[in-house]
Amino acid sequence: MDSVKFYGEPPVMIYDATVIQGVIDRVLEHFKTALYAPDETFLKNMETNNLAGDDIRKYQFWEWPQGVGLYALWELYHSTNDTRCLELLTTYYDERIASGLPGKNINTMAPILALSYVAEHTKNEQYLEICREWAHWAAHDLARTKEGGFQHITSDTVNDQELWDDTLFMTVLALVNVGRIIGNEGYIQEGIYQFLIHAKYLADKRTGLWFHGFTFHGNHNFAEALWGRGNCWVTISIPILLEMVDLPPSTHTLLSGYLNEQVASLIALQNESGMWHTLLDDPTSYLESSATCGIAFGILKGVHLGVLPRSYSRFAMKAIEPIVGHITEGGQVLQVSYGTPMGRESKDFYKQIPLQPMPYGEAIALLFLMEVLVALEWRDV
Repeated sequence: MDSVKFYGEPPVMIYDATVIQGVIDRVLEHFKTALYAPDETFLKNMETNNLAGDDIRKYQFWEWPQGVGLYALWELYHSTNDTRCLELLTTYYDERIASGLPGKNINTMAPILALSYVAEHTKNEQYLEICREWAHWAAHDLARTKEGGFQHITSDTVNDQELWDDTLFMTVLALVNVGRIIGNEGYIQEGIYQFLIHAKYLADKRTGLWFHGFTFHGNHNFAEALWGRGNCWVTISIPILLEMVDLPPSTHTLLSGYLNEQVASLIALQNESGMWHTLLDDPTSYLESSATCGIAFGILKGVHLGVLPRSYSRFAMKAIEPIVGHITEGGQVLQVSYGTPMGRESKDFYKQIPLQPMPYGEAIALLFLMEVLVALEWRDV
């Protein structure tokens, strides 16, 4: 289970920026196709479980897997000024807008994050108006749990009175960024509150790791799963929020503290290969690429923002070799777990989720590898 087949460059070259850039280029080329690949399993489910009742074809390219990928494309453009990324983004959004956007929910909000950055950069009023519309929905019309948390309603499941850790990346970051762009302080404050209430109910007081979800129906954390990719959404989202807006000092300190507590436990649970398990505290569960990339990205981003100790960089850098080892010559990222609903009764549920290449696998790998290039400039090896 812990062995790594190395598809790309030999490990001896792993800390070479030229090699890392080459891997990024490979992944980007594959991602251009993956972004347009329909998820047949998802579409089949939507035939009978479409809560909005509209055309399911609108959902096949406007959901959270694409949303994560589009954000990675934006970050790649922002860091390299590679116009291919901007062209891919604008073409993609223009096509989706022309075909009609799907109903609004937590997961279909995910593409708004990248769109908000592109709208700000290009001054495209159509893009910005869509961002305003979706942000207004999130702030005023999105279903709430007790205490005003964003209920994790998806395209096919209401999840009544449930908080999920995915929500922070899928919806809250977009709301905050739109608020920053249009000068709506209320959106920013709402986003900050969502981070805090999710931390209140999802952060494990013993370990600092995060449970996948919480329900106000019975006030419990379901199977109490410390799910790898769920934790990576937190490790990714807190540094992005800290970089996105200037937070009040007390809030900055509190969220930085959550991140430090989480990462300290993540480091202790890192597999000797450099990866993390899909159930972080269960070494019998499989090692998983998207969680590993997200955790490693968040660690490096936190270090580069000055909110995590620089000594933590070496744990993130340890993930480079196994992750590159799971990237094929064609740029496909392997060892990625499929989309994962809530494990309501048993932690074993997470161990049964199949491994399947997905666009978010490539996307989170791109985020990680881009931050690796920053780390190499900082000599974080």
